[in-house]
Amino acid sequence: MKKMAFLGCLILFLTTIVFAQEKVEPPIWNVGDKWIFTHNGTIEVLKIEQNAYVVNFSNDICVIERQGFDKIIFDKATMQRIFSVSAGSFFLKGDKRNKYEAGLRNIFNFPFIPGKQWENAYCAKPVISTLRNLPSLDYYEKFKILGWDDITIQGGKFKTLKVEVIRGHQADPVRWIPAIEGKGVYWYSPDVKYFVKCEYDPNSVKEYRGEVFNWELTSFQLKK
Repeated sequence: MKKMAFLGCLILFLTTIVFAQEKVEPPIWNVGDKWIFTHNGTIEVLKIEQNAYVVNFSNDICVIERQGFDKIIFDKATMQRIFSVSAGSFFLKGDKRNKYEAGLRNIFNFPFIPGKQWENAYCAKPVISTLRNLPSLDYYEKFKILGWDDITIQGGKFKTLKVEVIRGHQADPVRWIPAIEGKGVYWYSPDVKYFVKCEYDPNSVKEYRGEVFNWELTSFQLKK
């Protein structure tokens, strides 16, 4: 009986260790943390507030990532995008912050655990379009952590969590808008504290004014 109890406790202990190793908590960012990607796009932490990070997205960052915003506010606990900041207003008195209601709002949804799945829904005008005056559409996003993956890119070799992203909207027959669905994969590195690579299915994402939707990390700096 004692042996059975011991084995049970041992299995529980080992399971706890494995789970702890698999579980990834939200990163801690510092002012000056900066990630540089192919095509010279940069993401940099500008300010730390009590419960949030203010992050700048350069104009060279893919439109899918920026969603048309220069600065985005991330929640410290989950790292979800909670506010966007109007261009040019951040250092002005009474800077204009809007609730973030756009794509990739919760692509960060910590803790990260292999197999975890979650969804997002929002209504917005398409950011990937050459047509003006398009109506707002109801979008859906589905996320799933596929597991661990060791990858080698321009910025180095990293142990990452592979995150599948599916985004789309239903057809609107009244306005002659067809259903569209895109699929991509993001690789998150706990050591880098950000995604190090993004790759979209070429059949699901069309070129937009020369935009390149696939990117990878070329270098980074993390402040202490």
